[in-house]
Amino acid sequence: MFARRRDDLVSVAFSREVSREVGELARWAASRGMPCRETSDGDLERLAGSPQHEGLCVVARPRRWLSTADLGDLLTASRGAAIALDRVRNPYNVGAVLRSAAFFGVDAALLGTPAPHPGLPPTAVRVAEGGAEHVPLARTTDLADTLARLRARGVRVVGADGRATASVFGFAFARPVVLVMGHEREGLGDRVRAQCDAVVAIPGRGTVESLNVGVAAGILVAELTRGRT
Repeated sequence: MFARRRDDLVSVAFSREVSREVGELARWAASRGMPCRETSDGDLERLAGSPQHEGLCVVARPRRWLSTADLGDLLTASRGAAIALDRVRNPYNVGAVLRSAAFFGVDAALLGTPAPHPGLPPTAVRVAEGGAEHVPLARTTDLADTLARLRARGVRVVGADGRATASVFGFAFARPVVLVMGHEREGLGDRVRAQCDAVVAIPGRGTVESLNVGVAAGILVAELTRGRT
């Protein structure tokens, strides 16, 4: 966040254990008159709403979300690739997906959840390990409609479903493209699936029916970006 949108920072709190690691951030905050203080683990846990704060809490203004039109412009101009989440709500899964997307250089992520859309939970930001700030984000309360709008602009839509007959390995991803991951238990919704130009699966050999959506996203995004990397 300090690297990508430091003007949105409001305050910083950190533990003694990480004080040396936040020196540049603390000096910058002091030069701006921004609250920046060393505090206890208990205070950090209260600020973060979690004991897994790793010694640093940053309060920031809300992020700027891409509109559907912005997302379409981004993908068509760069012949890029995005990942979309159909009703994936578990913040650990969302964070893991964003981390993989950032690692492999995906151009954007689209979060689709029925209204009201909750935005991005702090836990997802933490699990993403910086990925949430390095991947442009868009959100929608009607993913099927948003995908239809993107398709009208020439963006291909590829869904992921463990029951699909087409394997992702060797699949030719046309660009620009959106890869859609489905709900943790229910998979792709019917309206979302209807907008997919193709549906692919990760073939497995074991007795477990499917992968965790965060793990599956890493494999799928690796294949999606293979030609670019």
